[in-house]
Amino acid sequence: MNVTLKVWRQKNSKSKGHFETYKLNDLNPDMSFLEMLDVLNEQLIHEDKIPVEFDSDCREGICGQCGLTINGRPNGHHHHTTTCQMHMRHFEDGDTILVEPLRASAFTVIKDLKVDRSAMDRIMQAGGFVSVHTGSAPDANSLPIGKMDAEDAFDSAACIGCGTCIATCKNSSAALFTSAKITQLATLPQGEIEREKRVVAMVDAMDAEGFGSCTNTEACEMECPQEISVTNIARMNFEYNRALLLGKK
Repeated sequence: MNVTLKVWRQKNSKSKGHFETYKLNDLNPDMSFLEMLDVLNEQLIHEDKIPVEFDSDCREGICGQCGLTINGRPNGHHHHTTTCQMHMRHFEDGDTILVEPLRASAFTVIKDLKVDRSAMDRIMQAGGFVSVHTGSAPDANSLPIGKMDAEDAFDSAACIGCGTCIATCKNSSAALFTSAKITQLATLPQGEIEREKRVVAMVDAMDAEGFGSCTNTEACEMECPQEISVTNIARMNFEYNRALLLGKK
């Protein structure tokens, strides 16, 4: 199959970016989107041109580091997948494909399609930990946890921190990401010690990084590769208001 790519090229965060057009021929429809970009880079190197910079790691739909905006949608039009799980068979022969970095006010472009998502790391550093006793491993049944609580925690912990929800949101809100991390720990007894301190610190860190506010359009849940539920946002709001009532801020 043959496609035309319009790829965002930007030298660094201070440079003005622009689209460049490339044509690729005889692509295998079964190759992944990232494999197609590898073919593009091989072609550019052969032509003594600078290859396109983009992030990737596992290429198995697990880590989410590969996030790109494809034809205006984070990770493309194939629902609940990462970019690396988008395959060329999801496009038509002769298509023109627009490829951009994840767009969000808190995500600065490092180069081309690669963005700085360290703001999400700083939210986690603000409160994404628990205090536990060190030493020998406890007995498995010494801290009983209900099945529903465990399932809820696992569902929230499925968040891979890819930033798709932020790039999808019209306000560039990090509410879904932050709430998933807060709910994961608030649901379990191990997270009880820092419960109030955690939610206040992480929400404050989210605001300080310049992320926008949530307006409950639920676009984040629709595009999330792990299908993280917006009910996590309700839980975050509950935890935050509870902390305020307890005078923890």
